[in-house]
Amino acid sequence: MRPRAFALAAALLLISCSQSAVDLQDAAAGDILKTAAAHQGQEAVLINFWATWCVPCVEEFPMIVELAEEYQDNELKVYFVSVDWLDERQKAVDFLEQHGVRGVSFIKNQGDDEFIDGISREWTGAVPFTIVFGKESGKVVDLWEAKKQRPKFEQAIEKAIKEEGKT
Repeated sequence: MRPRAFALAAALLLISCSQSAVDLQDAAAGDILKTAAAHQGQEAVLINFWATWCVPCVEEFPMIVELAEEYQDNELKVYFVSVDWLDERQKAVDFLEQHGVRGVSFIKNQGDDEFIDGISREWTGAVPFTIVFGKESGKVVDLWEAKKQRPKFEQAIEKAIKEEGKT
C-alpha cells in the first residue's frame, strides 16, 4: 500500500473507532412516545428513564441491558431516556457506552413538568421510571417508578409481547 493511501486508511480507522456507538438524541415527551408508537404491530417497547446521578437507576441499568439483549429476537425494543441536564450529555453518553448500549437513546430537552406529564400522568417524576408498551396495541401495559427486580421486568415484557394487562 502506498504511504498516502495507508495514511488515509489509518485516519479513517481512527475516526470510525472514536465515534460513539450511542446516538443520544435530544427529545421531548412527544418525540419519545412517537418513537414507541412506530413499533406498534412489530414489537413491544420498554422505555427506561434514568439519570447518571440516580443510584437506583445505575444499580438496575445492567440488568435492563441484559434483558434488552436477551429479548431482542423476541419482539422487544428497549430505549433509554436520560433525564440528566443537557449540559451533562457527555456524562450520559459515557455511561451508556460503559454499559454496552448501542444505537438510539434519548436525553430530555424540555422542562420537567411538561416532560413528565407528557409521558404519563401516573408518573410523579421519580426515577428510575419504566413504561412498557404492548406489541399489537401500542398501548401502555405496565409502568412503575423505583428500582425493581428482574422478575417484575420479565413479567411486564411478557405481558407486552402477549398483550395481557392494562387496556
